[in-house]
Formats: sequence, structure tokens, C-alpha cells
Amino acid sequence: MILSKNNLKNIHVSGLQIPGEQIFDLPEKVLQFGTGVLLRGLPDYFIDKANKQGIFNGRVVVIKSTYTGSSSDFDKQDGLYTIYSKGIENGVEVEESTICSSISRVLSAANEWEAILDVAKSPDLQVIISNTTEVGIQLVKEEITDNTPASYPGKLLAILHERYTTFNGSAESGLIIIPTELIVDNGKKLEAIVIELAHLNNFEFEFIDWLENHNTFCNSLVDRIVPGKPAKELATDLENKRGYTDDLNIMSETYSLWAIEGDEKVAAVLSFAKVDKGVVITPDIQLFRELKLRLLNGSHTLSCAVAFLSGFDTVKEAMDDDKFLQFINGLAYDEIIQSIPYEIAPQIAKDFAGKVLDRFRNPHIRHEWLSISVQYSAKLKMRVVPLLLNYYKLNNSVPANMALGFAAFIRFMKVKRKTDGTYVGSINGREYSVTDTQASYFSKVWKAQDTDLIVNNILSNQQLWDTDLTALPGFKQAVINNLNTLLTYGITELTAV
Repeated sequence: MILSKNNLKNIHVSGLQIPGEQIFDLPEKVLQFGTGVLLRGLPDYFIDKANKQGIFNGRVVVIKSTYTGSSSDFDKQDGLYTIYSKGIENGVEVEESTICSSISRVLSAANEWEAILDVAKSPDLQVIISNTTEVGIQLVKEEITDNTPASYPGKLLAILHERYTTFNGSAESGLIIIPTELIVDNGKKLEAIVIELAHLNNFEFEFIDWLENHNTFCNSLVDRIVPGKPAKELATDLENKRGYTDDLNIMSETYSLWAIEGDEKVAAVLSFAKVDKGVVITPDIQLFRELKLRLLNGSHTLSCAVAFLSGFDTVKEAMDDDKFLQFINGLAYDEIIQSIPYEIAPQIAKDFAGKVLDRFRNPHIRHEWLSISVQYSAKLKMRVVPLLLNYYKLNNSVPANMALGFAAFIRFMKVKRKTDGTYVGSINGREYSVTDTQASYFSKVWKAQDTDLIVNNILSNQQLWDTDLTALPGFKQAVINNLNTLLTYGITELTAV
């Protein structure tokens, strides 16, 4: 039996939260760019939780922007999927199982653009959410009226213009737009790009005025580890216990945070915040952003290649290793905490770091390092370079663990292009996929076969980092030394720093 609307009545599992029939009649209030597990495990989870309590009372239309794959899994399951959450809170193991029913349908930007524009015309629509990765919020100079725009900001602008035209620019037709991409001031940056693109498309002044004054772009950040589908053995066990198949089910940790920068008007629309303390609507999210971006994401990014090159597939496997634990503790407590470019009470930072490392130890989450490595170079730039620069500002010395993290990253990015256009690396005879828009660049750099030249070219590349990292005293040489050891002896000689 497959999970679907018609089969809900046949599901009888103790502790499983099942949606009522009234959920499927709720209006579509949210338009969401992205089908990824983070959105399904966090914003969609909060909306579903509120709907089940009769509070938000709105569903989500999801836009599939990529041209690969299909939405057939969502179609055959009526947008339903199961979220299994497990974790440790205050020393006690907790878990939750729920059938999420917030998604009403999934539309393809490639094939169903007119249907997407019809959603823009709906008086029920209130909110737009996105997660298009760190590289999604970029200005692409394109005409957005004749065809389906290529970029996310282009698609968003087309949708907003369609809505403006439909409702004659009424103030009430404005939307709340919440990007969750992990970049600083994501809402403000998205707004600036959309407005600039509107000018480039020579849209009328009245539309741009409506765009600026009657739509609210909110900075936000999300924090929940959602690794995706359960491991095969666990998935089989869960399927046997629940009595139904679910090709969309996902695992997540119990911890969750969605911090949204907004006022009382925003809070009134986003009423789902009332049902979970994990949703925080506040005028300033900077404290949340810096703690999460630097201590959680920064430590993930800096330790990713170190762990993977050590032979660990998952975060939990690495955390069980004494040498890696020594590395990540030194990284978090000795280097990252003092380098956060924001004034944070030391104890608050230490407490947060402790929670982060506890979350990394969660035995129920299979969080793969290869998933963390997606868009690796962009993540280093956004999450880590500000830490590195601030460390030097405070100490003017080499942060040993960060230097190792960079060296391991450079080794991880020793890639070659396959005939199908993808890029792969290899360690100890094991091939792995590399998903990074800069993979072609790294492939060319590694052809030099001279570590001094390779490291110099990468660290001095201001297009990668917006700064010349070779200007930091001793940093280049430390990375070269680490990389030479990695290439000669492997990671085991370096993980205990």
C-alpha cells in the first residue's frame, strides 16, 4: 500500500500523526521554490503542524525549478510524505513521526509555467519561500516576459509582475517573501536583485513602487539537519512497521530553528509560528545567523574533507573517532568561537557549540559528508573566510585547524571531468562525485602537479574568496605543508592538530 490521500484511512500506526480530511480543502497560501529535503523538513513541517491544529490553514504549491527528474513521486502520493524525527534533548532521546500534508501539488517550471503564473493570480497566496542553494540568488540579466526565466530572481520577478497586473497594484496583493538560502542578508540581497532586474526589464514605475513598498522581503535562516531518506535497512524496518510504502519519506533531527526577520505584520501572516518555538520572528536575526552560520555550518564545512578523506561517510561515524573529535573540538572551541565577526557573549557561544557537537553525535541521523560538500567552494567563501580573516585580525597567526580544513578541501577538489560532464575525485582507489560550480576550475588548477603552485593559485583567487588569502602571514605555507603530507602519507598523520 502506497502512502496517498485515499489510503490514509487504512493506516493505523501508534504514535504516527495522520492528517484529517479537512487538510486537503485548505487554500494554497504558499508558493515554494524547491523540492529539497530541507524545505520539506522545516518550513513545510511547521506549516503542516499548524494546519493540523487549525491555525495557519494553508497549503504549499511547490515549484520544481531544475530540469532533471520529475514530480511523479509527489503526484502519486498526493504530496504526502512521512517525517521521522529523532534526537537527544536534555539527555533524553526523543522522536516524532508525522505524515506531512502541507504540499498540495508540485509544478514544473520547465513544463508548467502558465500554471505557476495562475498561482500568482490567486487571492489566497500570501507567502513565497525558496531554497535554491547559495548560488541561486544571483543577478542574471534576462528578459522575463516572453519565456520562462532561467534564474530564480527572474522567475520571482515574473510572478510578482503577474500578480501586480492581476490585482491592479493593490497594497493588499503584496506578498511576504522568505528566502532560506544560506547567505548573509538573503532577503535584502534577493530584493535588491529583483528590483535591479525590474529596472533592466524597463518595467513601469508604478510596478517598481508596488514591488518596493507592498512586498516584504525577510532575511531568514534555517537550522535543522535533514539528511534525507532513511538508510535502506531502517527504511525497510519502518515500512514493515507502518504498513505502507513512501518514496518521499525523510529523516531529520528533532532540533529545529527558522529565524525570520520581521515585524508584527509579518508575524500576523506567518501564524504557523505560534505552534512551534522553533519559529522565531524577530526584528533582528543576526545573533541566530552568526551562531548557526559559523559554529554549525562553518565547522561542518571546514571538517567535511578532513572527515571524508579519513574514510568516514557520515558525520556520526567521524564523531566516534578520537582523532577527528580532537580536531573538531579544537576547531570549534579554539578557533571559530573567538573568530565570529559579531559580538556574542562567550558563554552563549560555548553553549551553542556544545549543542552543535551533540547534534553531530545524534545516532539516528545519517548525515553524509558528500551531501555537505555540495557547492563546497561557495560554502567556504560564505561561512569560513570571514572567520579566517577575523582570526588573523585578532591573533595575526595561523589557525592550525582552519589551515588543515583548507588543505583537505583542496585535496578533495582534485577532480577530473567525466564524459557525461560530471566531475569526480578519487581517494584510496574510491571514486566520489563532486558537485561544485567551480569544479572545472579546480580540475585545471590540479594539472600543474606542483603543490606550491596549486595552493598559491587557489588561495590567491579573489574570484573565489573576494580576497587574497596568500596575504595572510604563514597561511599559504601551512596549507602547502598540510597538503604535501596529505598527498604523501594521507589524512591519518594530520587529524590530531
